[in-house]
Amino acid sequence: MSLSIIMIEDDEELAVLLSDFLRKYGIEVETFSDPFIGISAININKYDLLILDLSLPGLDGLEICKEVREKNDIPIIISSARSDVEDKVIGLSFGADDYLPKPYEPKELYARIMSVIRRYKKSDKEMEQKSSFTVSEDARTISFKGKELKLTQAEYEVLSTLIERIGCVVSRRDLIRFAPSLGDESESRSLDVLISRIRAKINDNSKNPEFLHSVRGIGYRLNR
Repeated sequence: MSLSIIMIEDDEELAVLLSDFLRKYGIEVETFSDPFIGISAININKYDLLILDLSLPGLDGLEICKEVREKNDIPIIISSARSDVEDKVIGLSFGADDYLPKPYEPKELYARIMSVIRRYKKSDKEMEQKSSFTVSEDARTISFKGKELKLTQAEYEVLSTLIERIGCVVSRRDLIRFAPSLGDESESRSLDVLISRIRAKINDNSKNPEFLHSVRGIGYRLNR
């Protein structure tokens, strides 16, 4: 299994040690010691999981956990030397999926990562089964409530990307990156126009949407 993980950790030696270990299992890790840059990376790129330290320069990890969870459905494992039970309780209440106190063996982190990923994949599968959208990758078609939608190539690329990450906020940059038919028009209104056309085809009210929601300053989220 190939995974892409982001780690926000100010202990650079530990970050390198863990990254090297996880790479042996096909897990690529992008590390950030600056929490503000790390948050920006999460908003822009697609990662399978976040490993988050709590004691960071300039911003407490618990606040990061809360902010990330409010905008993104990425799995979160807190990795911290802070042993206060209250931190663990708050972290889990803010949406962290696991809390791993330091020090620990890298193989334990790997086991925790795989456990969290399995839970999310099971949840995603259950969500797909309940979804109003069905994608046929071979035919490159999408059905909505059992009826095939008549989509342009660009509309298919954008909608299939949103369905793949259903329930999560997908950044404008990611939507444009995974929709080559849009061309290199990231600064134009092309994506917004295309989203409007998709809404019209599923009879979704832009002022009070049921399915396709705009997340100001970030991108879009598709509900099931």
